[in-house]
Amino acid sequence: MPHLVMLYTGQLDQEVEMGVLCRQLADAMITVRDEANQPVFPPGGTRVLAYPAPHYAVADGGAAGRAAGGTGDYAFVYLNLRMARGRSEATQQSAGQMLLQVAQAFFAPAMAQRHIGITLQIDEGAEVFDAKHSNLHPLFRSA
Repeated sequence: MPHLVMLYTGQLDQEVEMGVLCRQLADAMITVRDEANQPVFPPGGTRVLAYPAPHYAVADGGAAGRAAGGTGDYAFVYLNLRMARGRSEATQQSAGQMLLQVAQAFFAPAMAQRHIGITLQIDEGAEVFDAKHSNLHPLFRSA
């Protein structure tokens, strides 16, 4: 962990490169530091996954956007960061602000052309079962 999962309306695949956003968000997560200037998220555990929704309904279906001179057909992106417990509220807020800024900058050109809603939420886990199996973490350990 941490895992950042994005769900988004599928029409965005024709307008933006979601893989680029995934990389930008992962890179940003790896740079987050806590109050003691320690890395918050381990590179080997950082995951960003994006899933388009082929079927969706957003707001009023575009009526308000069409009335305002736009095309309607709203888009939406939901980002959910799930992290393990133990990070301070200040660190959580800092991580959230950084990720939101990355998403806002990425979607700014598309938002100039269409209406897009962006929601970012952070969940802190109280896991009832938490198992991991990975050979990624050793790649990032210093010798």
